[in-house]
Amino acid sequence: MTYRYTKLPAQVGLALLLSLSSLSAATTGDGPTPKPATSVLMPAFNKAVDFKKTTKADIKKTTDVAVLEAKASLAAIYLVPDNKRTFANTMLALDDLGARVGQAGGAINILANASPDSAIRNQAQRSIAELSKFGNEMELDEKLYKAVKAYSQTAEAKALTGARKKFVAETVEDFERSGFALTPEKRQELGKINDRISELSLAFGNNIAAYKDYLLVSEADMKGLPEDYKKARPKEGDMYKIGLDGPAFGTFMKYAASDEARRKLFVKYNNRAADKNLDVLKQLLVERQKKAKLLGYPSYAAYQISSRMAKTPQTVWDFESKLVERVKQKTAQDVQELLEVKRTASGDAKATSLNPWEVSYYNELLMKNKYQLDAEKTKEYFPLNNVMDGLFQTTQHLFGLKFSEVKDASTWHPDARMFEVQRDGKLIGRFYLDLHPRDNKYTHAACFGIVPGKATPQGYQIPTAALLCNFNAPTADKPALMSHGQVVTFFHEFGHVMHNLLTTAELSSQSGTSVKRDFVEAPSQILENWAWNYDALKGFAKHYKTGEVLPKALYDKMWAARNVGSGIGASAQIFYGTLDMTLHDKFDPNGTETTTDVLKRVQNQIMPYPYLEGTNMQAAFGHLTGYGAGYYGYMWSKVYAEDMFSVFEKNGVMDKKTGLRYRDIVLAQGGTKEELELVKEFLGREPNQEAFFKSLGL
Repeated sequence: MTYRYTKLPAQVGLALLLSLSSLSAATTGDGPTPKPATSVLMPAFNKAVDFKKTTKADIKKTTDVAVLEAKASLAAIYLVPDNKRTFANTMLALDDLGARVGQAGGAINILANASPDSAIRNQAQRSIAELSKFGNEMELDEKLYKAVKAYSQTAEAKALTGARKKFVAETVEDFERSGFALTPEKRQELGKINDRISELSLAFGNNIAAYKDYLLVSEADMKGLPEDYKKARPKEGDMYKIGLDGPAFGTFMKYAASDEARRKLFVKYNNRAADKNLDVLKQLLVERQKKAKLLGYPSYAAYQISSRMAKTPQTVWDFESKLVERVKQKTAQDVQELLEVKRTASGDAKATSLNPWEVSYYNELLMKNKYQLDAEKTKEYFPLNNVMDGLFQTTQHLFGLKFSEVKDASTWHPDARMFEVQRDGKLIGRFYLDLHPRDNKYTHAACFGIVPGKATPQGYQIPTAALLCNFNAPTADKPALMSHGQVVTFFHEFGHVMHNLLTTAELSSQSGTSVKRDFVEAPSQILENWAWNYDALKGFAKHYKTGEVLPKALYDKMWAARNVGSGIGASAQIFYGTLDMTLHDKFDPNGTETTTDVLKRVQNQIMPYPYLEGTNMQAAFGHLTGYGAGYYGYMWSKVYAEDMFSVFEKNGVMDKKTGLRYRDIVLAQGGTKEELELVKEFLGREPNQEAFFKSLGL
């Protein structure tokens, strides 16, 4: 997964990842006015951040310095007479200051999500809130708006072309979407609403991260689970503690023979943070609705989508309803397959329905019995280090790169590692990997931007990104082994890293993943395909004991099983997207209906199994903050990802010429051109949905 950031006006990417939601676009750069200070978290030009030495005081100081510098830069922009405005003294200065604040925010955000030190985490979270508040003030800065508007009307601005022209137009548009058609009093009201939205978004994510619960189960309840899973569980007397992190939950739901234990764990998992977040979510939806109405939009979804590829909520509703129709038949087939397994396994020959806590378990039995695919056996061919080597080999080959690990790098935790990326012998980027779960760490898998690419007088600013993941850790007698699903996730998230690091954009506001939110997943989704290709897999999928290459016969079973449950999986994505859209487009948070009522209605309408009373999954649905009215983008962007992958299929998936074309046309451009134009240029034709439906087995 990846998550979105909050932008400063004018596409100035202040990548402050406010909750469970962060995608890569935290920005950095060096503005000529004033001369930037350096600190542990904002080091000298193109130096790596010294995370290891960072203290609570450093975070506070960096935040204060970033805001003071930004205010000085703003003052310099205000002072330029309108008849003297140029791209350099107005637009570039704005991009520089946004990049600078974003540099502080990107580094601090990593510490908020991954530092093992509670004092550092708490200060980092306070600083993210403060930087976000400053970003909100900038969105409503009338002097800044007037400066940009005045520049946009100059002869120089009107003669601009390409990325610079796009930047000016989107900057003005962003300001006007932020309320500059409003009276000063209404803008002040909007400022308070934006601050409240930031506070609530931060609280929502923090409540999920801080939530601690577990299920105590007996030895009998552990029947069916792998031995290494049992060994890794903490115990309370004779009972095993099953936590609610992704790997612990997912493995238990897949293998535990006890239907009742799975049901209990499902209930706990789907009530994470419900004690606090049901109220937080309601308040957040109230504030978002207020914001949309104040700005003249009928709903928050209408406000959000107006600046995306889809343009209107109706386009999204039409997209979702067409998907529902296309996947209905495949979903029904998936359910029948699982019901056959349930009837046999449960002894209930008349079973006609599935419960949500049964799907993963019966799917695993289906894989094992009908498709002879044992996920635990498959894992033995995917030791994490081999997978990483394979991922690196694939991306280095396709994109003409070289990765080197930096030994003894300064990181926020001993598990985190840093790598440098070279192209044609020149350093072009850095990335960090922090791959295993631990207490108080971000609980999913996501790419976090730390520094974006940016042209500066000193040369090109080297972009930096980090992957925070929660893949199985090694045990005393086994290396870290990955399920194939985790392998796909690793490739996906690394696609975001590549999008960040291969940018050549002049402006930080357009670099890397600073693209429309409903396209941002495409460069990560396309890379998943290499985790499914045997030519790519046989280079690294090797048994952790014997070194035997993944047998073609086992791969063929994996491929045959690839679209097992694809209808249910697609239905789940449509469900999440529809829930998000309903809450932001067709729900009155001040009315009598609750978010749980909406959840129940939408789930019963779309999913092939019923809502379970007493569950509140929306309380830990982190995308509702970062991707508010944007979750549809996962499926929307997948249409483009699969269409682009069809070019690789045609030319050969390891064809370097195609890889370099994709690198230069799509990844390097970032947000410098319209996304649809990039896709069409790479395809050499108009895009279509055929490859997407083929990928679902439809």
